[in-house]
Amino acid sequence: MKNTIAALIFILFLGTNSFSQSKMQSWKELKDFHTVMSQTFHPSEEGNLEPIKSRATEMKEKAFILTDSKIPAEFDNKKVKDAVNKLKKGTIKMEKIVANKSSDKEITNHLIALHDTFHEIVGLCSKESEHGDTKNEK
Repeated sequence: MKNTIAALIFILFLGTNSFSQSKMQSWKELKDFHTVMSQTFHPSEEGNLEPIKSRATEMKEKAFILTDSKIPAEFDNKKVKDAVNKLKKGTIKMEKIVANKSSDKEITNHLIALHDTFHEIVGLCSKESEHGDTKNEK
């Protein structure tokens, strides 16, 4: 019986998480930003900073497009807007760090911070999809 209940809870969790993921997929600009983030962040985990060094301007441009995009109604609130603006400011700084040929450590640390901000947005959107209870915070 315990195993059956645990399995049902797991299935419900997966279903809710899939729903949140599919809702976020409808935000094209977030998906486009994620593409650049994943293609620059994951190589950096292995010590390869060439992708972020060569694509910092592209990342900044995607963040500007994201900031200017229409946020899907279910995610449109102050917390999400603030996190998107934080991401935009972070990409401006990243472009400057790369242009100034800062140390690999500084580039890596800032990229980690940008990645964390991106996941903050994803988390906020997941919460909105699951609960829908912060829309009044616009």
